[in-house]
Amino acid sequence: MTLPVGFVVELDRHTRVVDGGRALLGGFPTRLLRLTPRARRLLAGRTLPVRDAASALLADRLLDTGMAHPVPASLPSPPDPRCTVVVPVRDRPRQLDRLLWSIGADTPVIVVDDASRHPAAVAEVAAEHGARLVALAANVGPGGARNAGLRLVTTPFVVFADSDIVLTPDTVPTLLRHFADPRVAMAVPRITGLPTTATTWIERYENARSSLDLGAHPAPVRPGTPVSWASSACVAARVDALADGFDERMRVGEDVDLCWRLAAAGRRVRYEPAVQAHHEHRVRLGDWVRRKAVYGSGAHPLARRHPAHIAPAVFAPWSTVFAGALLAQRRWSAPVAGAVLGLVGVRIARKLDGTRHPYRLAARLTANGALGTLVQTSALLTRHWWPLTVAGCALSRRVRRATTVAALADIALEYRRDQATLDPLRYGVARRLDDLAYGAGVWFSALKGRSTAALRPRVTR
Repeated sequence: MTLPVGFVVELDRHTRVVDGGRALLGGFPTRLLRLTPRARRLLAGRTLPVRDAASALLADRLLDTGMAHPVPASLPSPPDPRCTVVVPVRDRPRQLDRLLWSIGADTPVIVVDDASRHPAAVAEVAAEHGARLVALAANVGPGGARNAGLRLVTTPFVVFADSDIVLTPDTVPTLLRHFADPRVAMAVPRITGLPTTATTWIERYENARSSLDLGAHPAPVRPGTPVSWASSACVAARVDALADGFDERMRVGEDVDLCWRLAAAGRRVRYEPAVQAHHEHRVRLGDWVRRKAVYGSGAHPLARRHPAHIAPAVFAPWSTVFAGALLAQRRWSAPVAGAVLGLVGVRIARKLDGTRHPYRLAARLTANGALGTLVQTSALLTRHWWPLTVAGCALSRRVRRATTVAALADIALEYRRDQATLDPLRYGVARRLDDLAYGAGVWFSALKGRSTAALRPRVTR
């Protein structure tokens, strides 16, 4: 399978063109890709249009490494763009009505009622919009409800949309363009809040920092990358790539499991933030905290199915020593941490031998690696391991100092990045509650499953 003529990819914002265009540096994990003279001529600035077999091969390589992403506006539509929308719902007739209005009358819709307490209201809304209704006798959860609808789909593509989602006119057509790449199995939009005025400070925080919002930049969805999973709140997929669909035994994390199974099968999942699906965020503190804990409770089921991908942090051997030295807070900590970074920088520079400025590039990569280490260490202290952190703070001044620095630095960095329409104090409180609730869910699932797999960091080369 090859990319079609007319397919266009653009270099990722972090991909650097080095040595006057003779090499590319970037991707996940970071690598140096040396270009032959012929390959260099295929690039038009930072874009690569597919014109022949050679350009298709290079574009495919750049997509595989994460060095480039498709340009959705230039992608051809699939030959048969027909799709069916499957909507799992339990009660929520008002939200269902709003979603069906956003879909329109030209697209077939299957509404799967997952054993609503008031099924007549759901049936009335489905009938009003001409949607096909499938009523389940027992509640099977979102994965099982989606599968029930999937089994009735006869079009090449399916769109799963939760009842609390609102689609824009461009959402589905743009996602379908990604299937011009024959390896793409799923494409997902950016999930944002409803375009209405937020009524509570929690809703304002969610609009800036929702767990479902994966950011403003396109990305491949696969383990070990900045976008390692995608929500099934809104998903477009090839029907023939889904096989049996979601794992019905999972009430939470079933979307993560599906993404990782598709990646293991060699299929691509694309995150496309150029289009959005609006989500009705939770606005009450209790509901919001419970939902965050539920997200965390999916950690253990995922650890059983994907033990290599569920670690709360992934360190290289050098970054383990670097973080450990700083956490020790001794006189020797700064010199040891500095020496580690120096050695790492020299090693990276040797791997970049042949480029014009290997040590300059190595310094940049080393700094990025050190920052990533600090961010992951901070997340362990304040999110995944917070019960241990609380115990440590009661016993150790050093743990208290490390935790305070981690928590405040995290709030300062994320507040600036998120550009939240919320004052820093309430943003900071919401950020810490978010971490506490999610971490509690992770620990609950670990204790219930009698396994620490979801809590153990992974050290890898």
